[in-house]
This record gives sequence, C-alpha cells and structure tokens, in this order.
Amino acid sequence: MKEAYSVFYFISRVGHPFIRPFLELLYGSSNENYVLFKDMSLVSCIKLGGDMKTTLLIMAAGIGSRFGTGIKQLEPVDAANHIIMDYSIHDAIEAGFNHVVFIIRKDIEKEFKEVIGDRIASICSSHNVTVDYAFQDINDIPGELPAGRTKPWGTGQAVLAAKKVIDTPFIVINADDYYGKEGFKAVHEYLVNGGESCMAGFVLKNTLSDNGGVTRGICKMDENGNLTEVVETKNIIKTATGAEADGVAVDVNSLVSMNMWGLTPEFLDVLENGFKEFFEKEVPGNPQKAEYLIPIFIGELLEQGKMSVKVLKTNDTWYGMTYHEDVAAVKDSFKKMLEKGVYKADLFADL
Repeated sequence: MKEAYSVFYFISRVGHPFIRPFLELLYGSSNENYVLFKDMSLVSCIKLGGDMKTTLLIMAAGIGSRFGTGIKQLEPVDAANHIIMDYSIHDAIEAGFNHVVFIIRKDIEKEFKEVIGDRIASICSSHNVTVDYAFQDINDIPGELPAGRTKPWGTGQAVLAAKKVIDTPFIVINADDYYGKEGFKAVHEYLVNGGESCMAGFVLKNTLSDNGGVTRGICKMDENGNLTEVVETKNIIKTATGAEADGVAVDVNSLVSMNMWGLTPEFLDVLENGFKEFFEKEVPGNPQKAEYLIPIFIGELLEQGKMSVKVLKTNDTWYGMTYHEDVAAVKDSFKKMLEKGVYKADLFADL
C-alpha cells in the first residue's frame, strides 16, 4: 500500500509536461491528486490523500434475539450467501477506508463473530484493513437508567460507544442498508482532503419502496451545497407521476439523508457533550422512549450555527429491507448488478 504522502523524486532535465503522463498512469488524471515542484533538474511529486487512515463505522447493534434466523441484516442477497453488509464493506475498502468498526451488543458478540465478524476479519486482514468492536450498552449513560427502560438510546449513543477505538475521520452507516459505491468514494475523498463533516445525499426516487410508504429526511441546502435543514417526511409513497406524502406531491429529485455521514474524531466530543445535555433535558420528560439520534442532533447544531455539513450527491440506488416484501426485489437488484459486472461473484476478489 502507498503511504499517506508518497514522495517520488525524478532526476530529470525535462520539464514536467513529460512527467505528467507518467504521473497520470500512477494516479489518474485528476490535477488535485498531486502537486509538482520543479527545481533545476529535480522534480518532486507529492501524492496527496493516499492511504490515510479512515474508518468505516457500522451500526449493527440492532441485530436481535432472532439472530441467524432471517433477521433483516442477515438475509442473504446473492447465491454466495453474502449479506448487504458484505457489499458495504467491499465498497468501503474499494473507496480507501482501511479500518472497520462494528458497533454491536455484548450479548450477541459470540454469534456475530461466528456468522459475520470472523469471516470479515479474515478478508480485511488480507487487504491490510484492521477490525475493531465497540459495544452499545443501555447502561452506558451520563446518569441513572430509568426504571423499566429497555429501549436502546439511539444512533447517537451507538456512535459514542466507538469513541475509544476511533482516532481517524470516519463514515457511519447502517448495517442493513445498501448504499452503492459512489457515496463511499465521495465521502472518503472529502475526508482525506481535509473535509470535516459531510453527508451522502441520495436522490429520493432512488430510495423508495414498491411495497409501502417510507420516512425520509429531505435535505435543504444553501447555494454552496451545505446542509441547512433535514425535514423528516413520513409515509412517502410512489405514484404514477412521482411520489407523495399524505396526498401532497413530493419532488422525487430531492436529496435525502440515509444516515451515511462523514465525520471526524472531534465530532465525538461534541456528540458526548450533547448526550449529557439530552439526558438532562429530554429523558426526564420521556424516560422510556427518548432517543438520542444523530440526524436530530446534527440538525440542532446546524440551527445553532455550530456545524457545517457538506452534502455530497450520489446517484446510486439505495436498497433496504423496510418491508419483508422488499427482500425479493433487493435480491433481484443484486443479481442484476452481478450480471452487469458491477460486482464479482467472488465479491472481494477485485480488491
């Protein structure tokens, strides 16, 4: 693997127009990929970005007691028995992420490793990708657990569980959602080039179900493509002319948030402070059901002008298993992608 900043020295008496084709063979033709310095007979090329350490954070704590018996995260989507999570890990490694963190519950650790974790760890090891675990615990809170509380605290607390094993820029995804390749590439490129916070924006029409209504966070942005607001819109259904929510037409070309965030370790400190505030202000009024959710927290930070989030458009189709009836359609979609050569049957063989 290349170092984060690979330096090549060319002793040359020719100008860099002759060097550039060679560099393009190495790194592609994007001018942002390298900086050229010419000093008499010495030309230095510094590759930017490279294999800087970046983390894929997978929220998988929702795998429950029916583990291994058809729960949606574990539904095979191809003939080789790969699950959606396999494809996400493949796409993240292909994009350049080189550290995987699974957020799970301690009580399912053994089963998770047997069914998923050990197999993925072996694949990752062969590609110089490290694997860590973080455990979401209902008792890991800045206060006392309300009597009778059994509901998990939400995605904000899940991400916080990984604070001790993350010291790099990272991308957050749901275990049971398929995001496509484009989002991983866009987020990775943004993070390794110094970006702090971003979100993959999916085109609404590419996220709808044929089997019922869905809830989506429709994004509002400023002229620079920065997120200004996420409007949660419930019961969006497909129609003959596009989509509607409770009888009101919705623009199917709107960008929506599918919980694919690009963030930095510094954000975890902000998230931790926000959790303390959430516990003081929100939990007393709704001790059994209050949830600390990343989209809502980020929305509050945006409203207060304390955060800036770049929206990175992706044209890939998002697949999830919102309804049991979605399973067949999702499997068919993966079959078509394999036939088109988007993926190999031996999934990780092309990395």
